[in-house]
Amino acid sequence: MTPDPVTRTAPVCLRVPGTIADMLEEKLDALSRMTAMHMTMPFPPGFRGLDVEDQDMVMLDADAHGYAASVLEGPLSERHRADLTRLVAVFDKVLPAIDDEYATRYFTHVHSMALLAAEAESLREK
Repeated sequence: MTPDPVTRTAPVCLRVPGTIADMLEEKLDALSRMTAMHMTMPFPPGFRGLDVEDQDMVMLDADAHGYAASVLEGPLSERHRADLTRLVAVFDKVLPAIDDEYATRYFTHVHSMALLAAEAESLREK
């Protein structure tokens, strides 16, 4: 490449920001950080074996983490995308029913992780 006569530097080739591929990569990076953070967070005391709004909290946590990890590995099947969408919706019922401060923060994080996984998966469909 010929240097720019004004700055005497080589032109820089940039990717167009905001492309779907860039947005997907950003979401996957964020999801990777969220899943790593999730693994460092202790499960809320008293929530093992507890059902909130007819949802087993251990299974809700495990399902959300499992879907997030699966999205990081590659595209989900159509059935799994639908299951992830339903899982995200479950949090709308569960979160308001939690009255423990730490558990609320924990499951809000889990919800955000599942939501981010669903958003990343949605970008893959485009």
